[in-house]
Amino acid sequence: MNEAGRKIKEQYADTGGFTDHVFAVTSLLAFRFIPRIRDLPSKRLYLFDPAAAPKELRSLIGGKIREGLIIQNWPDILRAVATMAAGIMPPSQLLKKFAAYPRQHELALALREIGRIERTLFIVDWLLDADMQRRAQIGLNKGEAHHALKNALRIGRQGEIRDRTVEGQHYRMAGLNLLAAIIIYWNTKRLGQAVAARKRVGLDDSDELLGHISPLG
Repeated sequence: MNEAGRKIKEQYADTGGFTDHVFAVTSLLAFRFIPRIRDLPSKRLYLFDPAAAPKELRSLIGGKIREGLIIQNWPDILRAVATMAAGIMPPSQLLKKFAAYPRQHELALALREIGRIERTLFIVDWLLDADMQRRAQIGLNKGEAHHALKNALRIGRQGEIRDRTVEGQHYRMAGLNLLAAIIIYWNTKRLGQAVAARKRVGLDDSDELLGHISPLG
């Protein structure tokens, strides 16, 4: 669930957001992580029983899932998930903690195993599901358009935030977010009025066509 209280179904990310821990955390929070993976052919699949894989796929197998490690750490995993779901600790903060843990920390290793399961399932789905690839590209385009809008609104100080205090930086970013939200709201309202006007004269637009329209341009 995001800060607005809306349930997230899918989270799109560019190549920099791809880690096994992110796959694990998003799955445990019951939404799907759909990144754009660079150099996909080099990625390896992880199975519970690699020996059962068809011979055509064996060159792609990276190893066996350590199921026992997941079971052993499952109570701690559930506590971590409950902490995130309750809003006590945001997922980003927990992921930073995992990144700072020693390489052999068992909870981090167990989450990596869950992430490997989810990443393997994702890669298979990605190769077979053209609609998922289309949705991911649309989602990433919206994110880039949102960033472009904010960049256009940063007209002072050469687009840089130079406030020295955290409070000042927070206020400046909050103001920028508010301006972007006002523009998006206005565009959304005007688009709705335009669609309604077309319907009044008998020009009904299909949901498929409207799905390609965004208040971000």
